Amino acid sequence: MSDPEDNPETYPALGRLLSWVDKPGSGNKIFRALVVVCGLLFIADFAIEKHSAFEMEDLPGFFAVYGFVSFAVLILAAKALRVLIKRPEDYYGNKAIDREEYPEAGLDEVRYDD
Repeated sequence: MSDPEDNPETYPALGRLLSWVDKPGSGNKIFRALVVVCGLLFIADFAIEKHSAFEMEDLPGFFAVYGFVSFAVLILAAKALRVLIKRPEDYYGNKAIDREEYPEAGLDEVRYDD
């Protein structure tokens, strides 16, 4: 039995408007649309007259390449930083809030195959 709260007709107006995002295949459509928009903006960069402060900014596609390289450097820096600050799972040991073990008798087992 479905939850009455999960009925799209009960959603607020914005929720009904954006409900298509939750459907299967929507992620691929969004990705394709972003690729098309980025491609069009890259092509438009060749047709726009620029008034830049530095000569390098006048190169077609400079900001697209600069943004991509900056993002890649940020990802690589994050991976390197992870090596430096990574801690083992039991780093806090007995001081951790969730350190206690739960007894099997105290856990409620719910079976859905009945």
